[in-house]
Amino acid sequence: MSVTHVCRSLALSTWLLSFCFVHLLSLDLTAAEKEEWYTAFVNVTYADPATSEPRTEKSECGRYGEHSLKRDARGLLAMPAAPQDRQGCDPHARFAVPAHASAWIALIARGNCTYKEKIRNAAAHNASAVVIFNVGSSSANETITMPHPGTGDIVAIMIPEHKGRKLVSLLERNVTVTMHITIGTRNLQKYVSRTSVVFVSISFIVLMIISLAWLVFYYIQRFRYANARDRNQRRLGDAAKKAIGKLQLRTVRKGDKETESDYDNCAVCIEGYKANDVVRILPCRHLFHKNCVDPWLLEHRTCPMCKINILKALGIPPNADCMDDVPPDYEVSVGGPPTSPVTGASDITLNESSAVLDPGVRMMGLPQVYRDAESLTQAGEGHLLASGESPPVSSSDSDTSLFLTVGAGLLDQEPLAEQDLEEVKS
Repeated sequence: MSVTHVCRSLALSTWLLSFCFVHLLSLDLTAAEKEEWYTAFVNVTYADPATSEPRTEKSECGRYGEHSLKRDARGLLAMPAAPQDRQGCDPHARFAVPAHASAWIALIARGNCTYKEKIRNAAAHNASAVVIFNVGSSSANETITMPHPGTGDIVAIMIPEHKGRKLVSLLERNVTVTMHITIGTRNLQKYVSRTSVVFVSISFIVLMIISLAWLVFYYIQRFRYANARDRNQRRLGDAAKKAIGKLQLRTVRKGDKETESDYDNCAVCIEGYKANDVVRILPCRHLFHKNCVDPWLLEHRTCPMCKINILKALGIPPNADCMDDVPPDYEVSVGGPPTSPVTGASDITLNESSAVLDPGVRMMGLPQVYRDAESLTQAGEGHLLASGESPPVSSSDSDTSLFLTVGAGLLDQEPLAEQDLEEVKS
C-alpha cells in the first residue's frame, strides 16, 4: 500500500472516530441527569399587628422538595417554641401549635442537620406540611430542590430567607398566620453529570492526540516528498547541464542558409537568424538560438519542436553525478565541415553529439578513433578528421562501420609496420 493510501485511510479513520465520539457524546447528554422540580404558590393570611386588619400575601416563592408530595396543603403556621430549636433538629423539640388548630404547618430554619431529619421530626409531631426557609443563601430569593428520601407522604417546600424571617417575626409577636400551599409551575432542568464531563474530556484528549499524530505524519511525509522532488530536480538539472554541454554550437555567418528570408525562424523566440548569432544544434538536427533554447532545455530537457528527450538521445542517465566531465562548447569555424542541407549543421563534429547518429560510435569513443586515424594519414591521403571534416557523402553505412571497426581495432593493437599502414589506407 502506498503512502498516499495510508494517509487517506488514516484521515478516514480519524473522521469516523470523531463521528463516533460526537454520537456517543450526544447519547450521553440525552441520558444525562434531569431534574424535575415544581414551584409552589404560598398564600399567607394574617391580621396586621398595628391595625388588626386582615392581610393576604400570595407569591410563587416556594419550591417543592425532591421527594415531597406534589399537592396542596393548608393549616396554621407554627415553629419550635425554644429559640435554640428553630432549626428543628431536636426530635423532642416542642412546636408552638395553636390549641384550636386542626392542621398545622411547621416553619423551620435551614442548617445544623439534614432536610430529612427536620422533616421527619416535624412529621412526628403530626405536621401536615413543612416549610424550610433558606438561611445563609447568597441570593435573597434563592431556593433549591431539597433531597429528603424516606420522609413519607408529607408536603415539604423551601421559601427564601427574607420571606421566612418575616413569618418568624409575626409568630414571635403571637400573630396567627394561616398558610395555603398550592402547586405552581413545572420545570425540567438538564445538566451534565460528572461522568459525562469525564467522558467528554477523555474523548477530546484522545481525538486531539490522534489528530496531532496524523498531522505530524502528514507533514513528515510531505517534507520527505518535497526533499525527494528537489533531489530529483537537481539530478535532472545536472544531467541537463551535461547534455547541453554535449550539444553542438555554431555561429551563423553572413551568407549562410539560416540568414535567408524563407528559412524557418527560431521556434522559441519566433525571430529569424542573423549573422553572428550563436545557435545550438540538437540531436534531432533542429537548431535554435543558444540564449533561447538553453533555459528551455535546462527546465524541460526536450526539443521545443519535436519533443525529443535530449537525455535519452545522448544516452545520459538522470543521475549524471558519476559521469565524466565533458569539454565545453566550442564553435565551428567558417572553414569547417560541410553542413546539412536542411539545418546547416555539420554532419560529423569533434563533439560527442555526433554519437546520436550511431550508438556504437559513442561506445567506442569516436574522437580517439579520429586521432588514431589522423596518424595513419600523414602522407596526405584521406581527410583531416581533426579539422572536423566528414567523410564523403557517397560513403555508405557499411563503409563507415568498416572504418570504425578498423579504427577500434587499431586502438588495442601495437603500432603497425609501414607496410601494414599502407594496406589499411588502401
